[in-house]
Amino acid sequence: MDAPAPSRYPGVYAAWQADPVAFWAEQAKAIDWVTAPQTVFDASQGAYGRWFVDGVCNTCFNAVDRHAASRPDQAAIIYDSPVTGTKRSISFAELKHEVAAFAAVLQGLGVTKGDRVIVYMPMVPEAAIAMLACARIGAIHSVVFGGFAAKELATRIDDCQPKVIVSASCGIEGQKVVAYKPLLDGAIELSAAKPQACIILQRPQVAADLIEGRDLDWTDLVASAKASGREADCVPVAATDPLYVLYTSGTTGKPKGVVRDNGGHLVALNWSMTNLYGVQPGEVFWAASDVGWVVGHSYIVYAPLIAGITSVLYEGKPVGTPDPGAYWRVISDHGVAAMFTAPTAFRAIKKEDPNAEHLKRYKLDKFRTLFLAGERADPDTVLWAEKILGVPVIDHWWQTETGWCIVGNPVGLGMLTVKPGSPTVPMPGYDVRIVDEAGKDLPANTMGSIVVKLPLPPGAFPTLWHQDERFKESYLSQFPGFYSTSDAGFVDDDGYLYIMGRTDDIINVAGHRLSTGGMEEVLASHPDVAECAVIGMADSLKGEVPCGFVVLKAGVNKRPEEVEKELVALVREKIGPVAAFKLAIAVTRLPKTRSGKILRGTMKKIADGAEWSMPATIDDPAVLAEIEEALKTRR
Repeated sequence: MDAPAPSRYPGVYAAWQADPVAFWAEQAKAIDWVTAPQTVFDASQGAYGRWFVDGVCNTCFNAVDRHAASRPDQAAIIYDSPVTGTKRSISFAELKHEVAAFAAVLQGLGVTKGDRVIVYMPMVPEAAIAMLACARIGAIHSVVFGGFAAKELATRIDDCQPKVIVSASCGIEGQKVVAYKPLLDGAIELSAAKPQACIILQRPQVAADLIEGRDLDWTDLVASAKASGREADCVPVAATDPLYVLYTSGTTGKPKGVVRDNGGHLVALNWSMTNLYGVQPGEVFWAASDVGWVVGHSYIVYAPLIAGITSVLYEGKPVGTPDPGAYWRVISDHGVAAMFTAPTAFRAIKKEDPNAEHLKRYKLDKFRTLFLAGERADPDTVLWAEKILGVPVIDHWWQTETGWCIVGNPVGLGMLTVKPGSPTVPMPGYDVRIVDEAGKDLPANTMGSIVVKLPLPPGAFPTLWHQDERFKESYLSQFPGFYSTSDAGFVDDDGYLYIMGRTDDIINVAGHRLSTGGMEEVLASHPDVAECAVIGMADSLKGEVPCGFVVLKAGVNKRPEEVEKELVALVREKIGPVAAFKLAIAVTRLPKTRSGKILRGTMKKIADGAEWSMPATIDDPAVLAEIEEALKTRR
């Protein structure tokens, strides 16, 4: 068999380094502009400069209209909902009509360019349609995860002051039906800013009571628009105009609204689909996330459609809807070429079906690559997924703030060697450095703060919504000239980045800076462990000591105490006594956000006996009581 061709990555990255402006000018040619930008980058604008400042475009045109003209019958969105037993394919031509009709509905309610629209929806096609309709008329959408608590929704209403809120009567979380309307009504009651109208999609599982004079029925409004032939045209907007505001999860006080502009977002996301993910127009891509998170914005709704790729929109879970074979069924049914999900989803599948028995029922003929992001992908999960699927498993790293990948393995340019535990190398646009507290570069294999040299590339946030000073203070002030990622890690001799946790997850044990991520890697390597989390607990003698929480795989026959002892011995063997690792606690589950991130910060507060509040994004609040109880009985 011929050896694979060498990756084009080194040459592409070097070309960007040599002339960033020329590099992004070339990528911008793949976008259909109303007025093509003459100035690719203006260093004098914004906090660190702005991209494509004199360009004029429309995101919806690039995601929908141009493909409706060139590939009208290709599926744009495949909706797959095991929780309702529904499958629906929407072609680019159909999507254009649906989006244009709903955009006309919004215009009929007085929504114009620059107005905000909150989208508080479950994982249904209408959520994507609402987002694209806003983009079509130059309105700024702010998607709030469906089912978010009333108080959290209220803070977002007050911050972005929407003219209209688009919602649904309910969402379905696994087996549980969550009524949205009482939460929405409660949020509007709490907020000072009141929307002029609410559009409600009535779902068959729950009928919402509509408030006269404010609430309107989605189906009636769209039917009326279609009957009278009303369709909104694409409204030209400046490349630097906001496309959306997305509030970062788990914020306290005034929420941080990450702003995404139109032009840079179009260019960067289009580049990423073929060069990073290696997916071509006409193929099927599946990001198993939610439209409420940045992954859902970038890789369910926008990037695939911009690139002419079919996107799967899945309303279900990795396990329980109906079984741990749910993901394999979707990949098989729809001919998915590449999938993107969080490591926690695969840990859940591994816990329920460690030998991947459910996989045997499906043919994954077209499936080439699995991408993981959202939190650290432990090597054990990566190797397990590789073994059962027989395809490359690619970890990559990015943030809500950046909107697309900072560090990854560019499959489309020719895959680089995978090193389990590393998301690989920086993408064009990102000059990633490891620095000490004073901002000085650190040598290879030395742990430090991960920063990105300014300017950030197209697609990254230019500021926070109406909070320019907070933007500078939160992200740019600690290391002048750099964007602080708040992550810690190191770069090896080959230039591969290793992210060992949030800066807060580096614990100081008797003067030694140790990574909780490194300890989690050791715990996850134990054959009985499905998933784990390590936190640093306050200690009067050593400052901090680590505590490991582990969830055991289904079918483990040993007593939990036995496994706990083995884990303590394993960490002492692999990391050494310096880790002072003496406490491993087996629990039935870990507290997580709805996007699957483990709530380590809250666990630490509980362990330290500090004051804590219920995180707004938590999936099941009852888990924290279980953690509290486990700590009481074991300390």
